[in-house]
Amino acid sequence: MPASFFKRVVVPVANREDAEATMAALLPYIAGTDSTVIAVHVIEKAGGAPDKASVEQLEQRAEDILAIVAEAFGDTEGILETELRYGTDIASSIVGTAHDKDANAIVFTPRGGSRWRKLLTGDVTHNLVLSSDIPILVLPDRDEVEA
Repeated sequence: MPASFFKRVVVPVANREDAEATMAALLPYIAGTDSTVIAVHVIEKAGGAPDKASVEQLEQRAEDILAIVAEAFGDTEGILETELRYGTDIASSIVGTAHDKDANAIVFTPRGGSRWRKLLTGDVTHNLVLSSDIPILVLPDRDEVEA
């Protein structure tokens, strides 16, 4: 894959496991490059309904998730930026981050989950692919491939 594709990428991370899987999949592609990785976590706002947890709890969770990314990024030669966003539409928030940060791609590993759950709660991957005008790269989950 061309290194220029990874020059400036937005990497959405949803939870701790997602952060670990995504970084494990991404690092081989950016090792030894001057890539800029913008890790973004979106706190989903309920749009008028009560939120699932307090803002402080959600922000602390986001900090923990982004810390996993920073630790995995470690001594990589590139640049790591972290971004915390709030939105009622996660996919739109990710695409908006990519536009704001002038990214040339959005890179992630797909999260698991049953088809029923995705149907009922919304499928962020599906919405992201449909709504993005920025190239999307879905990396295989290294743990799933090795299993």
